[in-house]
Order: sequence, then C-alpha cells, then structure tokens
Amino acid sequence: MIAIQNLTKQFGATTAVKNLSLAVNPGETFGLIGPDGAGKTTTLRVIATAMRPTTGQVTVAGIDVTHDPEAVKKTIGYMPQRFALYPDLSVLENLNFFADVFGSPRAQRTELIARLLGFARLGEFQTRLARNLSGGMQKKLALAATLMHRPRLLLLDEPTTGVDPVSRREFWDLLTQVHLDGVTIVISTPYLDEAERCQRVGLMYRGELIACDDPRQLRANLGAVVFEAHSTRALQARKLIEHRAGVRVASAHGDQLRLLLDCAERAAEIQTFFHANAISVDDWRQVQPRLEDAFVLMIAQEKQP
Repeated sequence: MIAIQNLTKQFGATTAVKNLSLAVNPGETFGLIGPDGAGKTTTLRVIATAMRPTTGQVTVAGIDVTHDPEAVKKTIGYMPQRFALYPDLSVLENLNFFADVFGSPRAQRTELIARLLGFARLGEFQTRLARNLSGGMQKKLALAATLMHRPRLLLLDEPTTGVDPVSRREFWDLLTQVHLDGVTIVISTPYLDEAERCQRVGLMYRGELIACDDPRQLRANLGAVVFEAHSTRALQARKLIEHRAGVRVASAHGDQLRLLLDCAERAAEIQTFFHANAISVDDWRQVQPRLEDAFVLMIAQEKQP
C-alpha cells in the first residue's frame, strides 16, 4: 500500500527525515514510534501529500505522491495531531461539510453520515458544537470525518494524545472495526501499549528508521535480560549502577528499579555491589521484556559515540 524509497526531507539546514525506506502492506496496522523530533510527523505529512519530499520516492497504492497528489488524496484519510475540524460547527455540520469537501453523493449522504455517527457513538451529540465536545469525542468526530470518503489508507498522527485512558480504549475499538473492513492503518503514537496492538512497528530516531518488525520479535530480539527490584533509594541505586559493566540500561520509577543486563548471571554481581555500598535492594526478579525495553535500549545504543 505504501512504498518509500530513500526519502529525505530537509527544512533548510535541518534534516527531518534521512534516507528512509519502508513498505507497508495492504490491510496492515503499522505503528511509527520514536521520541519527539524523530521524523514521524514529517513522514506522515509526505505520505499524505501535505509536503513534498526533498529527495526519494513515495507511492501510495502505486501512485507517486509528488506526481499525482490529487489521486493519492482520494485514497487516503489523514488525521493530524491537532483537532482540525471547525469548532463553531456542530457534529452534524462538520460531517456535512466534509461530505461536500470529499464530494460524497447527496443521495447516499444521509445514510453514510448516520452510519458514521453510529460508528463513532456520537448520535446523541450531533447538534453539539465541536468545541464543546470532550477531547475523546473530538478525536472520534475527527476519525468519522476522515472516513467520509471511504479511504483505503488511514494516516493517524498521535490521534489519542491528551485523552483519558477510557477514550483511548474506545478509539482503538473503532480502529479495530476499521481494520476489519480491510483499511490499511499507519499510526504514530507515543504510547507503547498502543504500538503493541500493531502488526509491525517502525522505530524512528533522528530522522532515521533504526528498527522495523513485529512487536513480539522486537521484544524477543532484545539482546538483554530484564530484572526488577525495589529499593527506598532506587534513584541513588540507578545512578550508582547505570555505567557499570554489564548494565545496558537502568531506570528508576518510584521505589522500583528496572535493569537491562547483558546476562542473567550479572544480577548476583550487582546485588553484591549494592550490598557493598550499603544500598538495600529487595525483591529481585527476572521479568519478561516489554516493547518499551527494546525502544529504550535501541535509543541508548544510537546515542553511543
């Protein structure tokens, strides 16, 4: 559905995306993850024809985004980070407006809008102004508007940022329905639990794609073992241990210490080291790696000189 070959996008002296090559299969749910400034939004905007690549080629369903952007726009639905609908229009008025923009036949419009209102669970709010909707409802309205022309590809740029956990879950329930209809979905997200829902994820860092695989494979190929422990001095323990041989990554969250080690045998050595430095660390246990561990470890490796 998407083929990207050697994409580079520059803004003056700044390179936002560097020599990116990537393919997304039809019907796939693909996640883009990475820290702020990694190039995720720029990549989605180039695919959506909102900006032209500096070099390289991007095609959507075989259509070049540079040579025939209007044909690409008929194929995609693009939902930017910020709420892009009209706050002074009601839910129904917004959907009618986008039906006009997308050229939806009037004979089919009433049925289509009714279906989208039901899909987004906004039927009882159709007369409410968009600005008076909750954050989660605004996201669902934006998704409904994006689906107005029945796109084959959805591009979603951090669509659940800033909404509560319940609304996030409801939004993903809607995406599951869209996916089951055969729509290809590319979503950027700062939430790694959402990335776990994708069939494949691509990790971007400083404009480059540094990993791309099934989330399960990324966890399985971590190249480290993960231990957790508890300490009332977890932050001090982390600072003491983070540069020690065999410690790939160390983090502290409250009283919890999480260590990515080069081998399981290293844990006993570290416990001895803590004891020698009068730091009490209890409840040591080896745990299953998370996608977050793979993310943090790969970023840490990229930062190394």
